[in-house]
Amino acid sequence: MSNALKETVGRYGIWSAGLRSEDPSRRGELAEATAELEQLGYGAVWLGGSSSARNAVPLIGATSRIAVGTSIQSIWQYTAAESAASFAELEQAHPGRFLLGLGVAHAKNTDGYRRPYSALVAHLDALDTAGVPAGRRLLAALGPRTIELARDRAAGSIPYLVTPEHTARSREILGETPLLAPELKVVLETDPTRARTLAREALSPYLALPNYTANFLRNGFTDSDLTDGGSDHLVDAVFAWGEDAQIRARIDDFRAAGADHVALQVVDGNTREELPREAWRRLASLLG
Repeated sequence: MSNALKETVGRYGIWSAGLRSEDPSRRGELAEATAELEQLGYGAVWLGGSSSARNAVPLIGATSRIAVGTSIQSIWQYTAAESAASFAELEQAHPGRFLLGLGVAHAKNTDGYRRPYSALVAHLDALDTAGVPAGRRLLAALGPRTIELARDRAAGSIPYLVTPEHTARSREILGETPLLAPELKVVLETDPTRARTLAREALSPYLALPNYTANFLRNGFTDSDLTDGGSDHLVDAVFAWGEDAQIRARIDDFRAAGADHVALQVVDGNTREELPREAWRRLASLLG
């Protein structure tokens, strides 16, 4: 199933929290934007934040090919039974188009947070019982144990806020078959000061979340890299910025490290509601 999944999502996709809006007045705008992403050649749209199958419905309905996945759906927000019911409904209407991306979210933002790994295993057990196939679910896996779980109990991993080095280690653990689709933030700015300022604005909230900081420390960064919005070393590792050729080279670094697919998130300092459609067109052009 994973080889077919790799063909479905292609090499590149768009990660966007803005496309998961539940504002009815924006339904047409979101559908139109997703249809254009399909026309531009992207293979998948990843709905950022605490997204769900409900957010995917209008986007899938407006398109014919592009896959739509959650990145991520929190295991604390929806029960396995609720997830299975919405999955089955979408699967019946649009077979093969929806991907259930799951994660344990963050204790800081979650009531009742407890033993996240054990809770994730139990959630996957319940999804098995409810009939959601392992080949259509993905895990936001950062640490080695969760990457192994993505290998053994899902179709692969969709890690967020990672480096090419983490990608290489993930591929080693996953093996060849599972999908590995890291998210990568892109700043379409050539001035280093401006680019890193925008990057730090986006990065700073994540540096207050232990899931990410622990992963950075596990992957060779130091405490000094995690202060003041992140060191240049950290920013340059988890963002692509600069001339088009530099951005393309950074994306290629993830592919060379073992990524089957790279989910690109545009960072431009605007609000989530302002969809960066011109930037998505520019990225499609530089990706060829």
